[in-house]
Order: sequence, then C-alpha cells, then structure tokens
Amino acid sequence: MIYLLIAILILFALLGAPLFSIIIAAAMMGFYCGGIDLSVMAIELYRIADTPILLALPLFTFTGYILSESNTSKRLVRLTQAFFGWMPGGLAIVAFIVCALFTAFTGASGVTIVAMGALLYPALKQAGYKDKFSLGLVTTSGSLGLLLPPSLPLILYGVIAQQMGAGKEISIEKLFIAGILPALLMILLLSLWSIWANRKNRIPLMSFSLQKAFSTVRESIWEIPLPFFLFIGIYSGFFAVSEAAAVTAMYVLIVEVFIYKEIRLSQLAAIIRESMVMVGGILLILGVSLGFTNFLIDAEVPMKLFEICQTFVSSKLVFLILLNIFLLILGAMLDIFSAIIIMVPLMLPIALKYGVDPVHLGIIFLANMQIGYFTPPVGMNLFIAGYRFNKPIIEIYKATIPFMLVLLLAVLIITYCPWLSLVFIT
Repeated sequence: MIYLLIAILILFALLGAPLFSIIIAAAMMGFYCGGIDLSVMAIELYRIADTPILLALPLFTFTGYILSESNTSKRLVRLTQAFFGWMPGGLAIVAFIVCALFTAFTGASGVTIVAMGALLYPALKQAGYKDKFSLGLVTTSGSLGLLLPPSLPLILYGVIAQQMGAGKEISIEKLFIAGILPALLMILLLSLWSIWANRKNRIPLMSFSLQKAFSTVRESIWEIPLPFFLFIGIYSGFFAVSEAAAVTAMYVLIVEVFIYKEIRLSQLAAIIRESMVMVGGILLILGVSLGFTNFLIDAEVPMKLFEICQTFVSSKLVFLILLNIFLLILGAMLDIFSAIIIMVPLMLPIALKYGVDPVHLGIIFLANMQIGYFTPPVGMNLFIAGYRFNKPIIEIYKATIPFMLVLLLAVLIITYCPWLSLVFIT
C-alpha cells in the first residue's frame, strides 16, 4: 500500500501538481503510517508563523518589488558607470556590480535579466564588446547578489536552519556577513576574466568626469544611503533584521512614491498583491516542509542517510566535492526557494556530522544554486535570457560557459576556504 501511495505522489509531481501539495501529502502519509496524529501539521504551520525573523521576508520582498518597478536600475547603471567606466573592462565591471546589487534587493535573478538586460546588453555591444561576451555576461550576472544582504534566499536558509536546531547559533546577521566576501570574490574573478577576455579588443575607455560623477550622485542621492543604513543598522545592533526590513520598506516606499514619484499610489495595490502572493507561496511551502522535516527526523532519515554516506564517503573533502556536484544539478532543476526548503533539512544534519559549519554550508548552498540558474541544459536563466534577447538556446549555452567556469572556480575557493565565509563571525 505504501509503495502505491508513493508511486501516486511521484505521478502527481510529474504531472505538475503544486509543490506544497506533494510535500504535505508525503508528510501526512508518513505521520499516518507512523501512527502520529495529523494535527502535528497544524502545529508546524503555527510554529513557523510564530517565528519573529519571518517578518523580514514579506517586507524585503515588497521592497524588491518596489525597486524593480521604479527607475532605480537606470540610476544605478549611470552611477556605477560614472565611477568605474574609466577602468579597463569598466562597463563589464559596472554590469557585475549593478546586477549583484539589484538581485540582492529584488531576490529574483530572472527580474534582473529582464530589467537590467534591456539597459546593459545594448550598452555593452555599443561600447565594443562582442555579442557573445555581452550575452553571456548579462545571463550569468542575473544571479549575482544572492549572497549579499538582504537576499531572500539567505533569510530563508537561516529560518530553516534555526528551526532544525543545529546545536549552533545560526543568525541571519551572521549569514549576511558570511556572504559578503564570497560575493565580492565572484565579482572580482568575473571582472578579471572580463578584462583578460577583451584584452585584444580596442574598447574605448570613458574618461572620468567629476561633474558627471557629482551629477549621478545627486540623481541617486535618495537611494545611495539604502545599503549603508541597512548594514550599519543591523551590524551596529541598532536594528534587528525584522526592524531593518520594516525601515527599509518604508524608506523605499516614501522615496519611490513621494520623492521620485515614479510609482503612482494607484499602482501600490497591484505591487503589494504580487509581492504577497509570492511570499504566501513561500510561507505555505515552508510550513508544510517543516512538518515533513519533523517526520524525517522522527523516522531518523538524516541519520540513515549519513550512515549510507559514511559507507562510501570517508572524508569531509570528498563529501564537499559530491555536495557541490549534487547542488549544481539541483540548481538547474529546481528554483532556489524550493531547493532550500526541500534539501536543507536533509543536508544540514549530514553536513554537521562531517564537521561543516552550518553558516558555511549556507554560503556553499547558495553559491552553487547561483550557478545552477544558468547550468545547461535546463537552468532557468538560460531560457529567460533566450526569450528576453530573442536568441537560440544553444547560443545562450555557448555564451555562458566561460563565465560558468570562472564561477565554478569561485565556488571551489568558497567551499575549501571556509575562513572566507567565517572570518568575520568567529
């Protein structure tokens, strides 16, 4: 009977049933077979609703939607170009920085490709960069920033890790700090690669103009303080993460609606609805997943998986190699939120047994997911870029491979040099 039910669940999943329904059905089936009252599912939904840090999720999501609907992306491009355009490979470096910051605040790499691609792709080609290079840069840059605060995936990983009770403090603040150096490493390596790849192209450099720099600063004067008071507020202890999220959302709302006036009051209802639909989906999946996690723990599934791993994997080094391979494949198949919710409860206990710090594991997880977005053949960003720029998917594959190899090098450094993630939190 149990095997028939499992087969039915797999069939429904293949037919496209909503993820939360598959998870909750699997959890209820497990608890029922174990003779446990199904009211435990309702208890889990209440427990996740009672988590204080969860307040940050809808607030940061709303902030990201507001920024994506305004002209923030255009101002950000002009600002960074004024300050970095004079460097060799300056426009490419501008693209990496802008995309990373935009993705960090919006939490969605697809949105970055659509919003920033329209600005950066023609600008790169006009500046003298080859079409293939420009296409690969914009496609891969879409997922940069997932390691930078206030990244929603970082918050979600922290919430799940806290609920797992890993035996070690896993605060959102620590995750925010831990992601900064790895993100900067990725941007640095991509920038160096861009300079090297275009060394033979005679791309004219922009001359630095103090007047233009001052003009772009004045144009973006209300948005420049945003990351600074977010960082200073959280790390000085003046704000908790949820309080910082509320302040950021209010600040962005006032700036974009009442100061820049780029978003009309009549648009707010639609923006709020769209952002909260996304949050509602995440919370529903998160709630039922925690119920499923409890079933897995009761059934000692993580322990059994660890015993199997020990049979074939004897060292932490080999475990991390296999973990990276698995996460790259997973990232190409699942969106980042589903991957975090489904896999972290299974992976975290096993990683802890191999001596992997839970904060470091979160950075490894998201760094791999970041690459998974454009890993052939089914990485989501590949198809978004193909549709956005009207290019054959094979052409997108070829354009992204050099950037993917550079980021794989960054992931290896992040994985095997844990101090890069932990140096400021230990």
